[in-house]
Amino acid sequence: MNGAQDLGGMQSFGPIAPETDEPYFHAGWERHALALTIAMGATGKWNIDMSRAARESLPPAQYLSSSYYQIWFAGLCKLLIDAGLATSDEIDSGMSRHAAAPVPRVLAADQVNPMLFRGSPASRPAPHPARFVVGDAVRTLTLNPPTHTRLPRYCRGKRGQIVAVHGAHVFPDSNALGRGEDPRWLYTVRFDAAELWGKDTTASSVCVDCWEPYLEAEAA
Repeated sequence: MNGAQDLGGMQSFGPIAPETDEPYFHAGWERHALALTIAMGATGKWNIDMSRAARESLPPAQYLSSSYYQIWFAGLCKLLIDAGLATSDEIDSGMSRHAAAPVPRVLAADQVNPMLFRGSPASRPAPHPARFVVGDAVRTLTLNPPTHTRLPRYCRGKRGQIVAVHGAHVFPDSNALGRGEDPRWLYTVRFDAAELWGKDTTASSVCVDCWEPYLEAEAA
C-alpha cells in the first residue's frame, strides 16, 4: 500500500540525526511493547507480513508523529482486535473484560532467545525455474496496490538490471492477506540513481530486492 511508511525518495523531512550511543529502549514500556509483539506473533494468529501490513495501515498523521515502538504497539493493537484476542475497550482500559480466547501456541520464557537466534528463514523450494538470470535487463511494474507490498514506491516503473538471484522466498504480498506463502523467485535489481531520481541526483546506484511478480523483461 502507498502508506506513510514508504518514504524513499520523498523530500522535506529534514536530515537524519543519529543518536550517539543510542540505547535499545528509551523507556520501560518500549521493552514491554517488543515483548508483547514477539509473544503474540509466536501464537500463530498472524504472520510477519500481516504484522507489517498492520503498521503500514495506520493513518499517515499518526504514523509520522509516532515513535518506533508507538507504531509497533498501535499495529499490535490492530492485530489483536482483528484476530478477536482483545477488544478496543480492553486495550483502552488495560484490563481483560472477556474470557481469554484460545491460541495455537504459547511462547515460554526459555524459548525466546533460541527462537530469536534461530530466526525465521523465508526461503522455500522453487515452484518453477527462475524467469531471469544475472545480467538481464528488467523493468519494475507500476503498482499501486491497496494492500501490502515490498516494492518501494520510488522504484516502480523503473529500468534496472538483475545483479543477484536468491532463490524462492515467501511472497509477502500474498502472505499479508492470509492467502498462503506462495513462494516466488527473489532478485536483487540494480537501478542507476538517475533512473530513480533524475539527473540532479548525487547518488550512483540503488539496489533493491524484488520478487519476480514485480518485474517484467525490458526490451533491448
